Amino acid sequence: MQKMGSYSMLTLCLIWVSLASVVLCANPPRPVDVPFSRNYVPSWAYDHIKYFNGGSEVQLHLDNYTGTGFQSKGSYLFGHFSMNIKMVPGDSAGTVAAFYLSSQNSEHDEIDFEFLGNRTGQPYILQTNVFTGGKGDREQRIYLWFDPTLKYHRYSILWNLYQIVLLVDNIPIRVFKNNKDLGVKFPFNQPMKMYNSLWNADDWATRGGLEKTDWSKSPFIAHYKGFHIDGCEVSVEAKFCATQGKKWWDQPQFQDLDASQWRWLRWVRRKYTIYNYCTDKTRFSQLPIECKRNRDV
Repeated sequence: MQKMGSYSMLTLCLIWVSLASVVLCANPPRPVDVPFSRNYVPSWAYDHIKYFNGGSEVQLHLDNYTGTGFQSKGSYLFGHFSMNIKMVPGDSAGTVAAFYLSSQNSEHDEIDFEFLGNRTGQPYILQTNVFTGGKGDREQRIYLWFDPTLKYHRYSILWNLYQIVLLVDNIPIRVFKNNKDLGVKFPFNQPMKMYNSLWNADDWATRGGLEKTDWSKSPFIAHYKGFHIDGCEVSVEAKFCATQGKKWWDQPQFQDLDASQWRWLRWVRRKYTIYNYCTDKTRFSQLPIECKRNRDV
């Protein structure tokens, strides 16, 4: 299984079909790679963003002066968002590369990928989190089953009215279901922009802040391409998507994971999860109500 990153998702689906009687995998349509300028603009420290191949690839540079980032031109209610990223190589301790959706108000919604750098030879940690109505505290951390610094890998968010799915190379690593009936808020009426950034967080990112950024190794460089967004673009004040129910992500096969995808998620949980808020009894004396339905326990 360690060689899984070398297989296509179709092959993975067929493997599961050969192991059990499974219906077709409900994978999102193949992302369409576009130039940076189609969907994104720089958001800060413009001079720390470098463009290559006509804008089809960009680099974010972090030094002891500043990090940098970029954001989507539009705001969205639901859709499919993905980015091909090659992480900072070598000694990246203290650095964080983030890929996330976020709304812009005091009770904001947010869906996070955060890649926590480490000392040379130690694995990257991928931290995910989901904020709803300004409340987060839903961290999960995994090791990846490949070295994310050697080549590009695709990181994706599928967000619809029924669930949020975070995927790595089309393999689900986390699901957050719409548990509104349980009293758990779900992002559905706050348009979000897509953000990418590279910044210094050595007060917490690596071993809880014990490992500090070694600025003699700067600039730290992360690589990006793909820039795929397929979402319902709306104004920042919108409360609903005019095409709700009509897009591919609204269809029944995307309202839940299929059997194969649940198996891959269990594989990630069993082999690579190193922290799960749902099992942290020190922080939570009672199991967070959404955890069972999300199959996090």
